[in-house]
This record gives sequence, C-alpha cells and structure tokens, in this order.
Amino acid sequence: MTPPAAEIAEAISFDQNLTCQTAIREIRAQILTLPSIRAHRLSNTEFTSREFVLVRVLLANGIEGIGEAAVLGGPRWAEESVESIQAAVERYLAPALIGCPAARPAEVAARMAKAAFRNNSAKGAVETAVLDAFTRTLDVPLATMFGGAQVDKLPVLWALASGDADQEVEEALAKLAAREHRDFKIKLGFASPVEDLRRLQKLRDEVPEMRRLIVDVNQAWSEADCRRYLPALQELQVDLIEQPLPGDDFEGMARVARQTQIPLMVDEAAFSNREISRAGAMGCGSVYSLKLVKSGGLLALSHAARVAEAAGFELYGGCLLEGSIGAAAHLAVFGTLPQLAWGCEHFGPRLHVSEIVREPLVFEEFHVHVPQGPGLGVELDEDQVRDALRPD
Repeated sequence: MTPPAAEIAEAISFDQNLTCQTAIREIRAQILTLPSIRAHRLSNTEFTSREFVLVRVLLANGIEGIGEAAVLGGPRWAEESVESIQAAVERYLAPALIGCPAARPAEVAARMAKAAFRNNSAKGAVETAVLDAFTRTLDVPLATMFGGAQVDKLPVLWALASGDADQEVEEALAKLAAREHRDFKIKLGFASPVEDLRRLQKLRDEVPEMRRLIVDVNQAWSEADCRRYLPALQELQVDLIEQPLPGDDFEGMARVARQTQIPLMVDEAAFSNREISRAGAMGCGSVYSLKLVKSGGLLALSHAARVAEAAGFELYGGCLLEGSIGAAAHLAVFGTLPQLAWGCEHFGPRLHVSEIVREPLVFEEFHVHVPQGPGLGVELDEDQVRDALRPD
C-alpha cells in the first residue's frame, strides 16, 4: 500500500531536519600521553608510554562525538605519527568536512578520501567521532550502523612483550588467576630467534593452563629463519604465527604458509581490500588481522571483514594498543560479525596506568564486554583528559 502523501512529506521533513541538526560544526585534534604499566617491546621499538590523538567532532545540535588515532612509538609501524595525524585532521580533513552532515557517513568518507591520501589513522579517528556523534543523536549504539551487535562480549587475549621471561610468566599466571585472559600473544623479533624460543619454552613449561599461544614476529624474520625455526614453534604447540616476513613479501609468505601446519596470520601485508584479496588468492595465510588503522574507517573495517572472509581468511580482531575509545570503536564492528574465530586483542586499555574515560571497559571471564549505550558507549573524563594533554 502506498503511504499517504502527508507521511511522505513528514519523512522528508524529518530527514532534512536531521541533516541540518547533524551538520559538522567543529573538529579538534589533541595529542595525549598515557604511561604504561610496563615496557612494551616490538621488533623495531620499545616504549613505556603511549601517545595518541583524541579527535572531537561537534555537530550543529551541540552533540559531540569522539575518536582515537593510535600509533606505536611514532611512524615505525606505519607512516603516521601523532604530529602528522593532528596536522592532517586540522589542516586537511576538518576543512573538508565542516558543514557536511554526519547523517551522510558515505559523504563524510568520500570527502576525506578526496582531501587526503591514506592517512588511515587520522581518517579512522575522524570517522569514529562523526559516527559516535550521529548515533548519539539517534540515541542508538554505534553497532547499529553495521547491522547491530550479535554478541555482548568477545574473547580477548593478552600480549606478553617485556622480553623478560620470568616477568612474563608471572604476568600470564596473574591474568589466568584473575580469569581475565587465557589466550596469550608473545611478541618476538626484538631478540634472536634462539632467545625467543627459550622464552616460549619457559612459558609453555610454567603456564600450562594457557588455552592458545600466538606469536607475533612483527616482520622480523627472513624466509630462511622461518624454515629453520618454524618446526620448533610447532613442537611448542604454537597455535598461530603473525606476519613473520616483511609485509611486501607476498611470495615468501605464501611459500612459508605451504611449509608449515601452523596457520599464518596476515597483518602488515594487507591494508586495502585489493591487498586482502591478493593475499588470499596467493595463499599468504589463513587468518587476517582486522584493524581500524589499516582500513581507515569503521565502514571500511566492516567491509574489510567481508572481503577477508570471501578471500578464505578466518578473522582476528587486531589492535594498535588503542585505549578505551579506540577499543570501543573496534568492538562496535567486531560485535556485529557472524564469526570472529580468533577473538580479539583489545587489551590496550589495561596496559595504561590511568584512563581518560569515566567507566573503563569491562574485562572478565576471559572476555571483553561490548560497551552499551548510545554511540561508542564511553564518556570522557575531562579531568583525566586535561592531565594527559601533551604540552604544546
């Protein structure tokens, strides 16, 4: 039955009103620093505090949305730094978006794509803030944008990355005793493979209760290293190996994947959907790490999950040590996926000494809870934000 003309007119009026209400009025980017509870080591860097960019988007209706852009110790994991993110947001992305309705997220993404190439962290934080403000306006959870959450919590692992085997054993046992984490990722590559294997052996011997053992080599090994040391990883019953080779070595990853029974996870090798499809077609691995920083937006992250599944990958919820804001953004998408076979690793908020949100994410019974409430489901603690601001 065709709706009456009056109802159509009312719907159009509402749509136009929503468009006006959600026009983007202001975008700000602030650099914050939070100290870590311990040193965190990767194959190419080490840090004891984490810098990130807090993005705020204010709509015409007075509602503010927030987003987070994370980096790992500067432009070492990818090309962006907190300084470049702040500049990209304030000088290029913000001017392109002022006046654009948050109610048109596709237009928001298109304008950002035209204003800046790549800059995925900056774009992801801005889009998160825009969608947070828009869904707060509608008084619905952000997950509604992606079909609605199918679960209210997700399995979450903990990363061991100090390099001190005794400390890592103690840390893992504490997480198990508190029933917070039972799956563990061990960062490799900052020591020799022989030293890394000793750490793994100690963890296997002294933490037998761990359910899954994942290793992240952070692109630090050669193909020869893989041939030499992957049999030892298999003896240690490693469940998953993340990105052992440099990201641009698709052929090498494919050869290594054919030589081992341990699944390989593709991370730095594939950012775009085209790269995901290519990695799947070449057999570079059987698991794909989803990250907002790689997709450059939550809409694109949701799409990347479908592309990865179509390419034959199982899905893993990756992170860049985001705090509660960035973690909540990821969880809004991850909670809507039909399957996240390997769970997620959004332990980042627990790695910080302090928080900038009023109610931190809940970690219990080896799961992280998807935040409830409108938008991201997290609220800023403005006093903590002021304390964390990096001096100009």
